[in-house]
Parts: sequence; structure tokens; C-alpha cells
Amino acid sequence: MTRDSLPDFYPPRARIAVLTTEPVGVLDYLAPEGGVRQGQLVLAPLGPRRVLGMVWGEGVGDFDLAKLRAVARVLDAEPFRRGFVEFLTRAADYTLTPPPLMLRMATRAPDLDQPPAARRVIVPAGDPPSRMTEARERVMQVVADHGGASFAPSELAQLAGVGVSVVKGLVTAGTLAEIEAPRDVPYPQLDPNLPGKALDAEQQAAADSLRQAVRSRAYGTTLLRGVTGSGKTEVYLEAVAECLRAGRQALVLLPEIALSAEFLDRVEARFGNRPGEWHSGITRTERRRLWHMAGRGEVGLVVGARSALFLPFRDLGLIVVDEEHDSSYKQEDVVFYSARDMAVLRASISGAQVVLASATPSLESWVNAASGKYARLDLRSRYGEAELPDMAAIDLRAEDLPSGKWISPTLAKAVEARLARGEQSLLFLNRRGFAPVTVCRACGQQIACHQCDARMVEHRFQNRLVCHQCGETRPIPAACPSCGVEGKLAPIGPGVERIAEEVAARFPGAKATVLSSDLFGSARALKETVAEIANGETDIIIGTQIVAKGHNFPRLTLVGVIDADLGLQGADMRAAERSFQLMRQVAGRAGRQAGDRPGVALLQTYQPEHPVIRAILSGQDEAFWDAEAAGRQATAMPPFGRLAGVILSHPDLAVVSDFARHLAANAQVLRDAGAELWGPAPAPIARIRGRHRVRLLIHAPRQAAVQAAIADWLAPVKLPTNLRLSIDIDPQSFL
Repeated sequence: MTRDSLPDFYPPRARIAVLTTEPVGVLDYLAPEGGVRQGQLVLAPLGPRRVLGMVWGEGVGDFDLAKLRAVARVLDAEPFRRGFVEFLTRAADYTLTPPPLMLRMATRAPDLDQPPAARRVIVPAGDPPSRMTEARERVMQVVADHGGASFAPSELAQLAGVGVSVVKGLVTAGTLAEIEAPRDVPYPQLDPNLPGKALDAEQQAAADSLRQAVRSRAYGTTLLRGVTGSGKTEVYLEAVAECLRAGRQALVLLPEIALSAEFLDRVEARFGNRPGEWHSGITRTERRRLWHMAGRGEVGLVVGARSALFLPFRDLGLIVVDEEHDSSYKQEDVVFYSARDMAVLRASISGAQVVLASATPSLESWVNAASGKYARLDLRSRYGEAELPDMAAIDLRAEDLPSGKWISPTLAKAVEARLARGEQSLLFLNRRGFAPVTVCRACGQQIACHQCDARMVEHRFQNRLVCHQCGETRPIPAACPSCGVEGKLAPIGPGVERIAEEVAARFPGAKATVLSSDLFGSARALKETVAEIANGETDIIIGTQIVAKGHNFPRLTLVGVIDADLGLQGADMRAAERSFQLMRQVAGRAGRQAGDRPGVALLQTYQPEHPVIRAILSGQDEAFWDAEAAGRQATAMPPFGRLAGVILSHPDLAVVSDFARHLAANAQVLRDAGAELWGPAPAPIARIRGRHRVRLLIHAPRQAAVQAAIADWLAPVKLPTNLRLSIDIDPQSFL
């Protein structure tokens, strides 16, 4: 019996164990009339309420059978397969997450307790209206973008950013129709036999290797490393095609919602229809529909954010983690997990293949490939005739840069040359807002957040001060909140909005667009702006790290990094790795179009001799990774050692500090397992949302049983009232 086969059946009145989404965990119940399968979702009585649960297995308690309550109702959903339940169990064990929280991750779809029903939906019906307005065009574009998928009137209006009356008007005009339709319907089938783009010999060899791996129906992980613009997407789409031919399901994870629009277009061109989407930008109806269709095997390909990994696929045969190095694959809230690592775990259980695609892989993946744990495929040249950009440093020590300005004369001259040729330039600064600090020149006070130990960031476009830790905002004051003197508040340092102000003054005839996540109210608005840039409607792009994530701007030939030294500061062991990845990724946006428009990347820096800057400019990637690996290995740091973080928070500093010291004083079980405990110490941001934060860090050899030791260490601990304790296995951030 395979791990993904149907699970055991329990007859009516049998004693069963149900894992609920409540903190109580697993409880015994009686199977309902008609029986139930292991892995089936149910509503179970808990006190006066009915709570969502999953049949865990045979009941194990000795409570009198006659006094057990019966499951209230079995939900109309496919039972979770054995392999999926095993994945949830092992993911919970690895991350030390309570199983109820892991079950919540797997049931994050609305109205799962509602039975199938018909609903009123909008569908295409006729010709465009005789009078077309901008609002109507947006509605029709949403319909076209989703392949004619049906939406409720309010959902369609929300996606298009218009009022419901606009949708109703198109119904009256006969362009759209409102009909009764099933609540959840299968997705259109994708055709894996449609021809893809022509591949060169190197790409063809990589695609053949991935196809063969998928055909094996066995687990394996491949690092697909290719320079930016080398055709990694076309190569792994051939693996997707092979997976679909085999009748199995595929999942492609993307690090950024804004990437999905262009990617979905490529999928539709390759397979004839659009795949399922799973991210925060989709409607509640689509979320429920996709969740059900994944379980029934009636969606062949899903493109989604990291949480798509917890969909209940019927037969998952391939997982692609695009831009696998991206830090957004690590969730650091409620459930702490790495989607890249969990993808490998899920594939190993399901007999699926994993493709980790990146131009700048994580050191963990690079080491796994070097040791033979992962296979490795390399694409060394750009697709077609496109060439890699030339890269050079601008030594700011030699530039005549006025105070309060950040675009050097050398970079400005390069931008002017692109404007004259009708080409695009990108100015990159990984810092949102107008200025990171606002200081009073009268009293010297910096404006800080009331709830956090963090400075408020000026966002001049919104006329607000914003805390990037808790989200608190307030209007930019005219007078200093500390001393009351007016006219003395001054922004210190640049953010992308300040660079945009400098661009407007220096290049008055150019159209500039700022790409920063905080400037867009919806995923759709961000996608529309990215599309406008790709269509050449912008001369100068000013962006944060969002621009480094896989976008293809054909007219972009110059990338200027405003502050290449920014990521080199601090004591984070991954600082060099992340700076290298980010600079390489953003530089790779230039010159991606074949022809006579070669790309150039210029890095403004005060330390051109820094090893990371030299590695970026030289193109000696292997030497850089070798040096990084050697440094980590010498200190037994990941991936050659283990780390686990324990984060404590409480409104009272004394309470959290005393408790942290108590934990540290009773950590012999960690030392017995070969681990060291560092701390306690205040977190770098010691207060967020009014809660004081203390961290402890556990360091252990690679093979140490860290999770078991932590579980034993914390098992007898009783938390003080209102104290929160979070465990982060393999932490990526130490804030």
C-alpha cells in the first residue's frame, strides 16, 4: 500500500482519534453513521462548539465508550492521503510546531464546512460593449487574465478595482452574463504535448535530465543553477510537462506575487490554459476551489506562494522552488518553517522530484549539490544571443558627490546615455520610504515608534511616518515631538522615495517609476505597474529588492546600485551570501534582450576592494561559495552545524528576562545532547508592539538530535501568564 493510497476506514460507532485545530490536540470520538476514513476532515463537538478536525486514527483512550460523543459531521472533502498526513506529522516534529497549528496550515481555505452548492457567477457572454470605459476595460482584462474563470460579481469587481455597478452594467450590455454554476469546478486541463520554446543544446540536456528524473516516479532533488536569463524557466517547464503526461500534479513556488502574472502567461503559452493560483491575492472563492481541486486531482499545476506547499495534493509528482535562495521562503510567524526545506521533505515522502532553481543558490543547496546529496545541472550562458551584463564598481571616494545627493556623476552620465537611446535604467536601493531616520536638529532626538525599539521611517509619498516592525503610522509632524521646535526635523539617509526625488530633479524629462512593496495597495496594482515597465512605459525604475526577483524588462540595459555597501554591514553570518545574491540578481535584470543592447551594471561603493564586491565583479562564483563554505565549516555554522532560536516576549522586561535566565540555568539536557546554549540576550530589536524580546540561541553539531533535546528541555516548563515562546529551527533572521 503506497503512502498516497486511501487511508483506513472506520465503521460507524468505532472509537476514533481526531486531531482538532484547537490547542487540546487529539481527542477520542465515535465514528459517525456511514463511517469515516483516516485523514477525513470532520466537525467534532468540543464543549458547546463544533470545531474542525481530522481523523487521526484509531482511538487510544480508555474513556467509557458509551460516554464518547460522536463526530458531528464529515466534511465533503477528499480524505488527506497517507503521505500528506505523514508530511504534516514530520513537518510538525521538525519545526517543533504543535500539530493543531500544522493542521490549520493545511486547512487554510474558507468555508470548508459548507456543502457543495450552486452560486451566481459572472461569465463571458457576448461582444464588447458599444461604450467602453476605463473601468469596463479593467473588468474585461481580469476576465481575460483568468481564462474566462467565473467569479461572483463582488469578487470580479474587487479584482478589477471597480464598483459592482460596473460589472452589472456589462451584464446589462450582454458582454457578461450572470448564471447559476457549481461552487467548485475542475480547472481546465493543461496540454503537455504543445510545443515549448526551442532549446539550445545545453538547455536540452538539462531538460532531458529532469524529464528522466520525473519519469522515475522516485524522490530526488536537483539544483538547477543558471545565470540570469539562461532559460531556467523553460527547462523546468519541460519537467512540468513530463509530470503532467504521467498524470501527476506539479507545484511551482514563486517568491513574489508580482512574478506570477508574467509566469502565468508563459504557462498558458506553453500548455494552452492557465494553472491554479495560490497566494494572498486570490479571492476566497478561488482559494476554496483550488483547495478542493488539489485534493481531487482536478488541477494539474499550481503556481503559488510558500503556503501552497500545504495543499492536500492527491498525487504530487514535482515541486519547483524558483529563486530557491530567496529569504521570503522562510516563514517567521506562528509556524516557523522554510518552504525550500519542507518541499524536499514532502517530495521525499510522496516519491516526487524537487527542482531548486536559482542563478545564485543558497549555500545550503550549493553544499548539498557539492556533496552529491542533490544532483546539479548548470546553464552557463544566456538564452539566444543575449549576453551577460558588464559589471564595474564606481569608487565613491573618487566621485564629487554633493551632500544630500546619492547618484554619482559617473552613474548619472550612464543614465543620460540610456535616455538618449530610448533605453531603460534601474536604480536599486534596498531601503523603502524616503529616509530611514528623522532627527531633530534642535534637540538631536530621533523620532521613534511608541511600541517598538525602532526608528520611524519617513514615507513622503504617503506623508506618513511608518514603523517597519509593527506597522504603526502617524502623520509627519511639523514640530519635533520631543522639544516642540518647528522646522528642525531633517531626514537622514536615503530611501527609494528620496532617490526618486533626486531623479526628478536631475532628469526632468524622464518618466520614473518607484517599485516598492509599500506603495501598492493590492497585488493587482503591483502586477499592472510591472507590466507597464515591461512594455517600456517607464524610463527610469527606482526599486527595492522586489525588482531583483525574476522580472524581465526588455528595454532595461543599465542597472545602478546606489549603495552596494548596505548589506555588508552587521554581524549576520549570511551577510556576504545575501549581498552577493542580491547584487548578482539585480545586475542580472540588465541586457536580457538579445540584440544590440548589451547590459551594464554599476555598483556604487566606498570599498571596491571588499571581498564580496570583488567576487561580484569577477564572476568567480565557485570561488566565492568555496570561501563561504570554508568559513562556515571552520566555525561549525550552518550548513555544517545546527542552529535553533528561542524567542521570548512579554510586556514586562523583568518577567521575560527572569524567565530567560531560568531557562538558561536549566539547560543541562541540551548540553547532554552535545549542544551549546548562547544567551539569553536582548533581541537586536528589543521591543516590538510593546512586548520586550529576549533571544537564546542553540548551537549544535550537524548530526545532533536538536529537536528532541529542545522538546525535553521545554517539556516541564510552565510559561508565566502572557509570556510567548517561539522556536525557530534553522533561523534565517536573528532580529
